[in-house]
Amino acid sequence: MKKSLVLKAIMIVAGLTALVAGVHAATQKAPDGFVLVKGGAFKNIKSNYYGTGVTVSDFYIGKYDVTQKEWTQVMGGNPAKFKGDDLPVEMVSWYDAIEYCNRRSMKEGLRPYYNIDRTRKDPNNKPDPEFGDLDAVKWTVTINAGANGYRLPTEAEWEYAADGGRMSRGYSYSGSDKVDEVAWYWRNSGDKVLSGAWNWPLIEQNHDQPKRVGAKKPNELGLYDMSGNVRQWCWDWHGDLAANVADPKGSQGGFRRVWKGGGWLGVDFTCMTAYRGSLAANGAGPDQGFRVVRAV
Repeated sequence: MKKSLVLKAIMIVAGLTALVAGVHAATQKAPDGFVLVKGGAFKNIKSNYYGTGVTVSDFYIGKYDVTQKEWTQVMGGNPAKFKGDDLPVEMVSWYDAIEYCNRRSMKEGLRPYYNIDRTRKDPNNKPDPEFGDLDAVKWTVTINAGANGYRLPTEAEWEYAADGGRMSRGYSYSGSDKVDEVAWYWRNSGDKVLSGAWNWPLIEQNHDQPKRVGAKKPNELGLYDMSGNVRQWCWDWHGDLAANVADPKGSQGGFRRVWKGGGWLGVDFTCMTAYRGSLAANGAGPDQGFRVVRAV
């Protein structure tokens, strides 16, 4: 009898614990400007991770690319070529994005996610086999385990969120199969819609440039500009993709960092969520920006 009562008590406590956890999960509120992404496996059959056994945990991701207003509030100066508070910040390297994450974390009383050693060259940062050593910065950046501060998304997190997470409808671009509905890219980011082959003089004459964040249709999670506007830095080194693992963080080393999403200067296929771009970590451009994530 006594043993039966103990078992019943344990079952009741377990049930209440599960109920409380369920209520907490259901009422989780994302910080302002962020969206809660519930983790899981990849549903979009067009994803690089579909059917690979890769899963991601819950996380918060910025609803928009980091804007110039957000950048200047944290960093002071504005590196962007095309100025505007509501435009995405651009002309930022991977190192700039990492530094922004830590400074914003400290400003808001969060524990910085990155350890940045500017005095020691990263031994995992290799020369480009074709062009040689393009990155003269090579800070050693490591993860501060358990920190709750801002950080760049991993490639897997970015692609999972861009595809709509658990709500994915299997689109090629983030939120649509029609690129013009969701993305600013070289054809539609100027005075008029361009046709024909990609042409730099024509792009200049058309006054192409990045656009105000959130002006296009969002994806299934309510995220804007995951396709187009500015390319977005990810944490990972560009390399082989992992399989059968939770929360992969990319290769141990390499010579380029991953960017995703395409930008106003690029062609349409680079805006596809599965497209993998890469650039030396010290690289920057007028179509290179980022968005941030936080742990749940």
